[in-house]
Amino acid sequence: MHSFQDFDFDQLEINPFKMIGKDWMLITAGDEKKANTMTASWGGMGVVWGQNVVFIFVRESRYTKEFIEKEQKFSLSFPDEQYRREMKFLGAVSGRNEDKIKEAGVHIGYIDGIPYIDEGKMVFLCKCLSKTELKKEDYLEPSIEKAFYADGDYHTMYIAQILGMYAR
Repeated sequence: MHSFQDFDFDQLEINPFKMIGKDWMLITAGDEKKANTMTASWGGMGVVWGQNVVFIFVRESRYTKEFIEKEQKFSLSFPDEQYRREMKFLGAVSGRNEDKIKEAGVHIGYIDGIPYIDEGKMVFLCKCLSKTELKKEDYLEPSIEKAFYADGDYHTMYIAQILGMYAR
């Protein structure tokens, strides 16, 4: 396991468009008995309700969503490019019927009971503040429905307070 140091929000100098949209992140939720992770490239960060927050989007069909709903906490891990193959695998396999974390060759660590992927160079621990289930009628741009939801598998948007940030 890697050694992580916590750091302050004022020290964070990142490009979220690259970090989330291009490099991807792993959303991990569960407890010390069972956890699951998924690859994501939709989300962001900012300030809402006076809190430093992230917002993530998780499809209804994703197994990780069950863990987020149960625990109301999750982590975001940001691995280096050398883990791209593993991240593709973790985004393509469910974890419902197999131990995809073990199969991918990555490892889970825990900080304050919240699971994270140890291969991340940076980890955010998060606590859900709100969720919004996105529906067909929510989209103001008609092309969104056709391009992203033809199968009816909509996203839930979670806004979560960042409880802590850690880096190797």
